[in-house]
Amino acid sequence: MADRCNLLQQINEISFTVNDLNLYLDTHPLDENALDAFKQAMEQRKQLLQTYAENFEPLTMNCICPDTNNKSQTKTKYPGQRHFTWSDGPLPWEGGTL
Repeated sequence: MADRCNLLQQINEISFTVNDLNLYLDTHPLDENALDAFKQAMEQRKQLLQTYAENFEPLTMNCICPDTNNKSQTKTKYPGQRHFTWSDGPLPWEGGTL
């Protein structure tokens, strides 16, 4: 199973990269290298978010899937039951023990 803290750190780092490239592309929309880097970073971010959702809980609405989220069944009120996983937590901004 993936390490929650390590995975969150990777998501934060690639999200920073995506945001930075987004700002750059706002003013340089034809830069081929930046477009390629943005595409790669977005694919990596999507995969990391999906991995996190599968092992823990979804961080974005795009990752909610009652059939595949939280396979580890950690931090849930509904272990072993198919449920809306958005409320599984703790959410990163709530603090507390991960």
